[in-house]
Amino acid sequence: MEESRRKEIEVFGEFKVLTSEVISRTAFGSSFVEGRNIFQMLTGLSLLTSRNAFTIRLPGLSKLWKTVDEVEAEKLEKGIRNSIVQMIKRREKKVMAGEVDGFGDDFLGQLVKALHYVDKSKKITVDNLVDECKTFYVAGQETANSLMAWMLFLLAIYPEWQEEARMEVLNVFGNKDPDFDGLGKLKKISMIINETLRLYPPLVGLNRKVGKKQRLGRLVLPADIQIFVPIPKLHSDPEIWGADVHQFKPERFSEGVAKATNNNAVVFIPFGFGRRSCVGMSFVMTEAKVALSMILQRFTFELSPAYIHCPVYNFMNRPQHGLQIIFHPLQ
Repeated sequence: MEESRRKEIEVFGEFKVLTSEVISRTAFGSSFVEGRNIFQMLTGLSLLTSRNAFTIRLPGLSKLWKTVDEVEAEKLEKGIRNSIVQMIKRREKKVMAGEVDGFGDDFLGQLVKALHYVDKSKKITVDNLVDECKTFYVAGQETANSLMAWMLFLLAIYPEWQEEARMEVLNVFGNKDPDFDGLGKLKKISMIINETLRLYPPLVGLNRKVGKKQRLGRLVLPADIQIFVPIPKLHSDPEIWGADVHQFKPERFSEGVAKATNNNAVVFIPFGFGRRSCVGMSFVMTEAKVALSMILQRFTFELSPAYIHCPVYNFMNRPQHGLQIIFHPLQ
């Protein structure tokens, strides 16, 4: 009987649909089906960008000759722009027809409102709006997908932490759906999320431009050069995290990020740092807490024997061969 109730699911693909649906509805007032074309184009563009991240082209050469990837990237950029512009026009048309009072309170509505500001100092351009939408689509979907997949992977192989997380969720929510007030009480879930982000950060690095001449340790960095900050290197430095740096130990965050990093927050940067941190960070953390809570209320789960551990970076940190999890219903 128990064997017949268990179900194996490739969760990375399922989370992709879930996170796409969530970001579409909450930020853009549409569904995943309506936004599928944009997501597919953004995914294609992300893969091309990742594949060519370290490709060096001679200045001016791209004007004379374009690679296959450059031609495809330009086609995708144009398609994404046209799709987003159509979304803008639909919002504007409804307002002009008197069907709605304003452009909406979601992310897209706020951007369209800024597009129509009379004050030019606050007004944005269509190009600005398109770029913001592209960033938020990726920030709100890809990062959440990566985080939730690796979080389930770790809890599947550390059942003692899975059970502790489940007890916390049941103590806070019982069998009711998670609510905003309760999410703030999920201390152990927050610890698990932070430790997942430390071991499997969605981004593997940050590119930054040096504004003026700086000294970094024994190095002198001249102005205007590009530097690459490897996030996994910072997150796995034993001098910062201790000899158990490669172990899954959520308790290291039991007193918050500041205590875990000895008040050096810049060594824990899964979403970047400061003014350039990921715009979707809070959104993603909330989404992950809700999704994990609802799973823990209903299932126990374990890693499938079919799973092959092979993290790969295709724009975001993801399992190359998918993530197969076996679920057992609690009731």
